[in-house]
Amino acid sequence: MQGSNKYYPPDFDPEKHGSLNSYRGKHALGDRARKIDQGILITRFELPFNIWCGHCEAHIGMGVRYNAEKKKIGSYYSTPIFSFRCKCHLCSGWFEIQTDPKNTRYVVVSGARQKDEEWDPEENGGFAVHDTEKNEAPVDPLATLEKTTDAQNHLTKVQAPRLEQLQALSEQYTLDPYELSRKVRKRFREEKKVEKGLQELDDSLKGKYGLPEELKLIRDDEGSKKEAKEEWEKGRRILREQSAKRRRIGVEIGSIPSSVASTSRHASKTNSKASGSTALASLRTRILENTARHASHKR
Repeated sequence: MQGSNKYYPPDFDPEKHGSLNSYRGKHALGDRARKIDQGILITRFELPFNIWCGHCEAHIGMGVRYNAEKKKIGSYYSTPIFSFRCKCHLCSGWFEIQTDPKNTRYVVVSGARQKDEEWDPEENGGFAVHDTEKNEAPVDPLATLEKTTDAQNHLTKVQAPRLEQLQALSEQYTLDPYELSRKVRKRFREEKKVEKGLQELDDSLKGKYGLPEELKLIRDDEGSKKEAKEEWEKGRRILREQSAKRRRIGVEIGSIPSSVASTSRHASKTNSKASGSTALASLRTRILENTARHASHKR
């Protein structure tokens, strides 16, 4: 037993036999090559269209697969023409289908007939596949010349200058790669230095006022100043509205009639007296109860 998981008999000679298939007298494709001496190879073939069997008149749908006898029967220029001979699975009758490289299709040769499902564009108001200019009017030489002139003018006035600009721009970018890289790195270092200074300033402000580190401070620019001014104006306007509302409520309270005020004061006094008398009576009752309890304990 070898590493390739194949058994080599003791009398096997690689120089004499070449391979295990030749040693056993078998083909590498196995049973598929049982007719290889006749130029026939057994292969799996799938019907490219619907057909009617010529023996049992049964319908066989597109996509049904058969073990077909594949054979080369000719060539169209350098493209081979193959024949596929299949046995009907319903009646065991043979039918044959060939390739047609000239028209890029398959054709039924014998034993069956193809179901006609092709759509003819000419019958439906269209053009044939290879004849799209069948009903066009004859070419006008003056119109052709005018189109050619317009195309030449567009090429000269629009396309050529644009191509020159693109070429000049490409040469500018690729003329001195080292110098371009140096400028980019210099600009990057300057921006990094500015960002580092701003970060140090933010850290100092956070440490001075005890702000959390994750707090993001707003940059002091025109946009932030304008936004802060708008917020300040909004808060000031709200404060004025609240102050005016308080003054209005105070004026309304001060304008209550005196009779209503005196009535309310009298009612409050009466309620306070009644509550005072009630509290005094409850206090006397508690004193008497405590005295009686104390006397009973002495006896």
